[in-house]
Amino acid sequence: MVKAKNIHKYYGDLHVLKGVDLDIKKGEIVSIVGASGAGKTTLLQILGTLDQIDRKTASELTINGISIAQLGDKALAKFRNEHIGFIFQFHQLLPEFTALENVCIPAFIFGKTKAEAEKRAKELLDFLGLSHRHHHKPNELSGGEQQRVAVARALINNPSLIFADEPSGNLDSESAENLHQLFFKLRDEFGQTFIIVTHNEELADMADRKLTMVDGKILG
Repeated sequence: MVKAKNIHKYYGDLHVLKGVDLDIKKGEIVSIVGASGAGKTTLLQILGTLDQIDRKTASELTINGISIAQLGDKALAKFRNEHIGFIFQFHQLLPEFTALENVCIPAFIFGKTKAEAEKRAKELLDFLGLSHRHHHKPNELSGGEQQRVAVARALINNPSLIFADEPSGNLDSESAENLHQLFFKLRDEFGQTFIIVTHNEELADMADRKLTMVDGKILG
């Protein structure tokens, strides 16, 4: 599913990732933990194709058998939209749109019709316990509800791979626990692969594998 070999990343003279190797199988839930500044979010952004590996090094990244370095900008954007979903700590919902409209946005980019997108979005929101919230805007939703809308948005195009960056970091303990259980329910229902960066030890320990990052390297 995800194969990363010798991943390096520099920001000027700062060497953030120092030769990371990863092999993640389909359907796995993998957590990545470590102190702030260890390189977790940088790694997640590179694996999620939001940032580029350092091309001056012999780094390789393959997702679903496709070499990411071989894709141009347009092909990469299309690949990301079709194969990858993202869940962030601060939801990133657009405040002027309803829950339903927020969820539909990636589907519109994918090229689905309004009817197709809304049908799938309603199915996901209902599955996530938000059948009564379709037409509410983000400021009318609780933090946990907003995060579930963000999860639905991440799932709208049926991506095989979900990246989550501190997904429960902005939630109360009950909402965080519900979100954690939801990841495993989604994996069991849809077979998706999850890579989760988190400071939440409970979530990290629930994963199939927990990887620890220290100073730009994975210890295991």
